[in-house]
Amino acid sequence: MKKVIVLASMVIVLAACNQNKGLTIDTSKPTELATELDSVSYLLGVEYGKWLTEKRDMKEIDNKSFLTGVQRMVDGKENEIADDVANKCMMGFFNKKEEAKSASAKAEGSAYLEQNKAKEGVVVTASGLQYRVLTEGSGAVAQDGQTVKVHYTGKLIDGSVFDSSVERGEPAQFATNQVIKGWTEALSMMPVGSKWELVIPSDLAYGDRGNGRIPGGSTLIFEVELLDIVK
Repeated sequence: MKKVIVLASMVIVLAACNQNKGLTIDTSKPTELATELDSVSYLLGVEYGKWLTEKRDMKEIDNKSFLTGVQRMVDGKENEIADDVANKCMMGFFNKKEEAKSASAKAEGSAYLEQNKAKEGVVVTASGLQYRVLTEGSGAVAQDGQTVKVHYTGKLIDGSVFDSSVERGEPAQFATNQVIKGWTEALSMMPVGSKWELVIPSDLAYGDRGNGRIPGGSTLIFEVELLDIVK
């Protein structure tokens, strides 16, 4: 019985946001942690719960099945699902989750692009890139493959910043043909000294796969200042 109580703490974080499938864990009351093992078990649950919610985006879980899998491993028993079947099952499940998230992000991005293109000063190119000139520069325009020095801030359409050279306090340098398509296109038109706002559809950014803090299917917003062309 003690083992079951200890293992139950491993899903205490998830239980607060699940659909109460299989086994209900009441997280509305303080958790009783009477021993060192209780505390460590609880903390392992918190740690794993964070990983599941933040890295795997699991907002729902079948507690009974989860605890059964944990208990079998603790008891030294084999997985009841063959490895090849398990891999296919896991990959299929999480691929479907990513596809659904990407489709949702694309739909939200399309709506944002539709609204943004109606704003004063916004130019839409043939590829679908949208830009607005904030400051008009008078310098040279970089040629394909040249290295440029820029300051930029990148945001998702909800306003959250995912990257910023401005916040780091140091301009970035890179070749114009070694960045996402939306950037390459914009840099082929921007004179040095310009500052533009770019709104980049997902197919000109990171597509369905995303990148780091950027979810798949995301439309991206950048404020880009072209400081110089590096000789």
